[in-house]
Amino acid sequence: MSQDSNGGTRVPGSQWYDGEAGPLVRPYALTGGRTRPGLAGVHCDLIALVTLNLGAPRPGYDMGLGPEHRALIELCRTETQSVAELAAGVDLPVGVVRVLLGDLLELGCVFVSRPAPPGQLPDEVVLREVIEGLRGL
Repeated sequence: MSQDSNGGTRVPGSQWYDGEAGPLVRPYALTGGRTRPGLAGVHCDLIALVTLNLGAPRPGYDMGLGPEHRALIELCRTETQSVAELAAGVDLPVGVVRVLLGDLLELGCVFVSRPAPPGQLPDEVVLREVIEGLRGL
């Protein structure tokens, strides 16, 4: 046992509030205990790009979205962002952000796409030949 700032005794592990960091919320509380996104087959790695679905109705409180879901939506409102950027923007672990993005995907609020792998991008020589051909026109 140790003493708290008020001179009282404190049981180890019983402190739920850190004066400097603020209240402590465990990641599993944000995801309802889930560790994987609800949609099977959707792979949200760190470089996956998340775009807001502008055609979807604006999510409201009746959809069961928490403040973290709405924060992710607001970050995507201005521009497409990677999963890593979103995790940094909402200051949450990437695993939690993946689960929350799965919720938003199920509701149709966002799209997730993957950038083309370098092996599938056109060769620089081909691009230069196309540019030279266009200049020749």
